[in-house]
Amino acid sequence: MKTWREQEALNFRVALAALLPPSTGMLGECVTMREWPSHHRPTPARREEPCMQSILIANPKGGSGKSTLATNLAGYYATTGQQVMLGDVDKQQTALHWLSRRAASLPSISGWEIHPDQPARPPKGTQVIVLDSPAGLHGKKLSALLARVQRVLIPLQPSPFDMWASETFFHNLLQEKTIRKHKAFVAVVGMRVDPRTRSARELEQFLAYHDIPVLSWLRDTQLYVQAAAQGLTLFDLPTARTQRDRDAWQPIIDWLSTSD
Repeated sequence: MKTWREQEALNFRVALAALLPPSTGMLGECVTMREWPSHHRPTPARREEPCMQSILIANPKGGSGKSTLATNLAGYYATTGQQVMLGDVDKQQTALHWLSRRAASLPSISGWEIHPDQPARPPKGTQVIVLDSPAGLHGKKLSALLARVQRVLIPLQPSPFDMWASETFFHNLLQEKTIRKHKAFVAVVGMRVDPRTRSARELEQFLAYHDIPVLSWLRDTQLYVQAAAQGLTLFDLPTARTQRDRDAWQPIIDWLSTSD
């Protein structure tokens, strides 16, 4: 049986092998419609052919909501009819466990395609890749993943502990060549928070110092917990029951949008 360090290293190697190498360019140059500061504002697309969108969910702290964000984001794209792959880089394999609970009757979300004696790859025809990363991602591993994705979403809770834990991560992230050269773009999603609260305002002030936008605030609700236990996402539940939360997701979807 592999130790957790060995499993995490294997997951990381699988992720890098499955994505295009940085020398070949991004996995398609998809664009958004918003105006953002330079390090999170995409440039216009340079080609017309369909692209594979790649999104990394990252935060240095465990329990920040990475898997909640990753699974629900994959669920959104699946409900639009796109071919989605949800990949684990996390040693805990949370996304894989969640996928194992997902019913075949639901909009399809794939994992890595693995064949004997061959490197793992996204299934043929994949249009969107969502990567759920481990806590503490940094250094060469962070750089390698950034070179292979287009967008980075950082789930962050408005607590002093989470903000303190993220301080160095944000500093290092914004110094990464991929971010400085505008080849990948970064934004934050506030997790388990009411935007009307003082803690939300403090989080905004903290992020304004780093010049990173908060796309939206996802409230603390049992909907996510109940859905996850069944391999579901917010977008698999009835709209009448989830409209408020779907509205909170719309700015995130807009930022990630690949069309004008």
